[in-house]
Amino acid sequence: MRGSAGCGLRAAVLGANDGIISTASLIMGVAAASGRAEVLVAGMAGLAAGALAMAAGEYVSVSSQADTEKADTLREKAEIDADPAEELRALAGIYEDRGLTPGLAFEVATALHAKDPLAAHLRDELGFSEHTEAKPLLAAGASAASFAVGAALPLATAALVPEAVISLWVTVLSLMFLAVLGAVGAKAGGAPMARAVMRVTFWGAAAMAVTALVGKLFGAVV
Repeated sequence: MRGSAGCGLRAAVLGANDGIISTASLIMGVAAASGRAEVLVAGMAGLAAGALAMAAGEYVSVSSQADTEKADTLREKAEIDADPAEELRALAGIYEDRGLTPGLAFEVATALHAKDPLAAHLRDELGFSEHTEAKPLLAAGASAASFAVGAALPLATAALVPEAVISLWVTVLSLMFLAVLGAVGAKAGGAPMARAVMRVTFWGAAAMAVTALVGKLFGAVV
């Protein structure tokens, strides 16, 4: 899978990975020092906080990208209005660099300038397109949703399994979920699947182990 669809899938996989690792680790830490009720409260709080943090971070990041795109668009429009002939030559030069003959490059640039010069420059000079346009609200919603889906998996596990084995089941099933997501993300990006699965499961296990240790240590102190 390539292009915007592949990028979208990889982003969703990363969000779900974050949700699983964050919430499973939180559950492990709390489970090491308390019972199911505290685990579920902490898990729900972690899901909400994590999803909102992901949404806020993504919104700020993509909004900054949108502001940059808007500024670039205004600057490009001003340059075209100020010297359309020079901008036409610049566009023809881009097409020459891509392999067209000088005559054909100038002919293509002239035709595109006659139709919509700004769109031609945004697409071919700056790399903008409707498929890559920054959409802050959509990005924020997608990040929050993917995180919440990932977080719901260990949380549901903690709610359904016997209290005495919450830590065990959350660990096992979370690592299984991470392995599946690692494989999906690798396939979407055309990367080696085994390496991606090993990487995500190793760091997920490390995060859960460290958080469980912290829970045990502070649980003993408190």
